[in-house]
Amino acid sequence: MRRLLVLGAGTAGTMVVNKLRRRLARAEWQITVVEPSDTHYYQPGYLFLPFGAYGPEQVVKPTAPLITDGVDLVRGEVDRVAAAENRVLLADGRSLPYDYLVIATGVTPRPDQTPGMLDGGQWRRSIFDFYTYDGALALAKALDAFEGGRLVVHITDMPIKCPVAPLEFVFLADAYFRSRGMRDRVELVYATPLPGAFTKPIAAARLGSMLDDRKITVEPDFLVERIEDTTLVSYDEREIPFDLLVTVPLNMGADYVARSGLGNELNLVPVDRHTMLAKAYDNIFALGDANDVPTSKAGSVAHFAVDVFADNFVEYTAGKPMTGSFDGHANCFVESGDGKALLIDFNYDTEPLPGSYPVPAVGPFRLLDEAAVNHWGKLAFRWMYWNLLLPGRPIPLPAHMSMAGKHLPRSEE
Repeated sequence: MRRLLVLGAGTAGTMVVNKLRRRLARAEWQITVVEPSDTHYYQPGYLFLPFGAYGPEQVVKPTAPLITDGVDLVRGEVDRVAAAENRVLLADGRSLPYDYLVIATGVTPRPDQTPGMLDGGQWRRSIFDFYTYDGALALAKALDAFEGGRLVVHITDMPIKCPVAPLEFVFLADAYFRSRGMRDRVELVYATPLPGAFTKPIAAARLGSMLDDRKITVEPDFLVERIEDTTLVSYDEREIPFDLLVTVPLNMGADYVARSGLGNELNLVPVDRHTMLAKAYDNIFALGDANDVPTSKAGSVAHFAVDVFADNFVEYTAGKPMTGSFDGHANCFVESGDGKALLIDFNYDTEPLPGSYPVPAVGPFRLLDEAAVNHWGKLAFRWMYWNLLLPGRPIPLPAHMSMAGKHLPRSEE
């Protein structure tokens, strides 16, 4: 029996085992996934929890039923990967051998990495995050009790999971406070290490104008060095005081990646960006948020990358060249408040452009344009996630980005 071992039963790990179980002969392949949690979280739903748009029960399901029959689910924490020995050591002393390894343990917020964030006495008092389930629920209570003042939405550093989520949060906060009749009592500030609202010029201009229209102050190029009580302090000594801070802490890969000598300074696994094969070992892959590919850490990227990876893996383990090449394709709905959203679609080489998706001229989704249909598309994605994406069922969206239906803005043509 050949052994495929997958670390992590989050979005990417669950898709991988469910897809490959159907592709690899059961008489020839043992597939095992290691996961410490008995709960699977729908992380895109965290954005809606603070505003009461989702209930907690809508973003959690038990892990085990999501894993297809014929895959061994091992409960446990990974201590380290002994790559030279082709085995994974668990924290409880168990040892799991493998022929091929997939690292899919994602990234987690690390507030402990910024002085004063976790240890300054303000965590979950005036400093909150929404990138964790507990954090999003705690923030819901803080927003409900907020009577006015300066609310700062802040990104510690890039890369982060779902890089548009902080923008979405500030747009939803604007709509939330307007709905409560208290927007005039709230100063909204968006502090980012980027030079603008987004990394690519056309989307940055569009999103930046939306921030301006909503009277949301942008503090660009802000790299936080520490937090002193209720003040963000940057490395160049700029200060941003706050009454309520909604922060995105530094995102890092799992600590076992560092202990195993497999990661960079953020514990992300360096891989070939087209095949996800680790640069250091020819039988280790890293998928989803766990790798260092230069595109968004988002569910759509995991989905498109896993589609390419599954075909490649079958070829690779049969001794053939991998013919698939992941192009960095990502698409993300960007909630903008008041029942509307934008959609952005891009890859390694092409920035988000206006147009329609997925069918040219028809859509139904509008690229870089606020529309109710985009909002409903984002809400519908939750059903698709549980019922199509995780089970590894086909979704009629191409893994590679298409230029069909896209065009340069008139000012760029």
